[in-house]
Amino acid sequence: MDASGGTGPVRRLERSSHTAFLRERTLYVWGGNQVLGGEDVMVPSDEIWLCDLDSGTWEWKKITGEPPPVGFCGSPVKGKLYVFAGSDPVGYTNEMFSVDVTEQSYSWRKVIDTKGATPSPRNKHSCWVHRDRLIFFGGYGCKTAGEVRNTSSSNFVVEEMSWTTIGNALFRCWGWNNEVSVFDTATATWSTPQTRGPAPAPRGCHASALLGNKGYISGGVEESELDMFCLDLETWTWTRFDLPPSRAPLGRSMFTMTPTSGHALFVYGGLGTDGKTLNDAWQFNTEKKEWNKMVHPHEDKPRVCHTACLGSDDDVVVFGGISNLCFLMDSVFILRAPSQNHCRDVFVFQTQPYSLFRLCEDLIGRNPERFGKRLNWLPSKVHEGINKRVAFFSEPKALLTA
Repeated sequence: MDASGGTGPVRRLERSSHTAFLRERTLYVWGGNQVLGGEDVMVPSDEIWLCDLDSGTWEWKKITGEPPPVGFCGSPVKGKLYVFAGSDPVGYTNEMFSVDVTEQSYSWRKVIDTKGATPSPRNKHSCWVHRDRLIFFGGYGCKTAGEVRNTSSSNFVVEEMSWTTIGNALFRCWGWNNEVSVFDTATATWSTPQTRGPAPAPRGCHASALLGNKGYISGGVEESELDMFCLDLETWTWTRFDLPPSRAPLGRSMFTMTPTSGHALFVYGGLGTDGKTLNDAWQFNTEKKEWNKMVHPHEDKPRVCHTACLGSDDDVVVFGGISNLCFLMDSVFILRAPSQNHCRDVFVFQTQPYSLFRLCEDLIGRNPERFGKRLNWLPSKVHEGINKRVAFFSEPKALLTA
């Protein structure tokens, strides 16, 4: 599924490090980075793309209001997309914005008058959505010298020191954290729970997923094998899974982890600790505490900085990312090279057997000519669904509207 053909707005769909979520069979895609003129640039914050997964058509929509100056971590709660913190070439932020995608027209609103202590500016963090709360973990960012003095070295690892002003605060310490911060969307209140147990080391560019009342964290650190941690969101207790190294996937960052059942996590792609963009897929069984490598048809699609959402029938819907992330190295610096391999395609991993209805719908969608006028005998709702599947399996196209 690819928004292809022509130039102009269609090309703007290519991106990485974006936000994506599914709502009623529609994939929403916002933000991220792309390459223009050989340089990495941020995608405009005043637009969002919608993909009808049944028909494969794309729609572009404008977002009015005050847009987030930067964006990295976006999460949906009851039809609203919340974006917290992030960075751009100018600096970091700890502001929050929201947009209601259930309304006819979309408009950004800055979340103000919050209660509690707002977390420090950061990027490369992750978020669980649990009981209308946004629960953020980790990332890379800055703290004041006073904040660092009041923070355990096991919770914040200083990587460098420099001066910068954000708002009225002067920051000088930059590094990675493993902090857990909670924002209650109903009361607009920030809180910091006291966690127990063996917490993950400070990190960013990791993957997170939610299963029931438990949040899972994996990767984002320089380890040869992929690690796995679980935080009980009722007791705020961390658990580390001790796994045989020979059975774990290669360590990685900038990958995705998606819950596909009551006890399974689906991992795809990422940047391996060997420096390569990966195309492997794994499932982690949280009950048996074991990894299983998956055979899949998308080995020609290595991805990093992509998104993966849980679709119907436990499908994993992957969008965008970079197919070959490159780094430039010399004796002093390691620099990310602007990539010309940003992607705009959608592809799906089937993780469970499909229902008979789904199989029949797809069969007819692929072969409508075999059924002819008999399709008109179907109930209107079923006929409408079949028409979307016919469009999905026909030539890909983009639906561009303002």
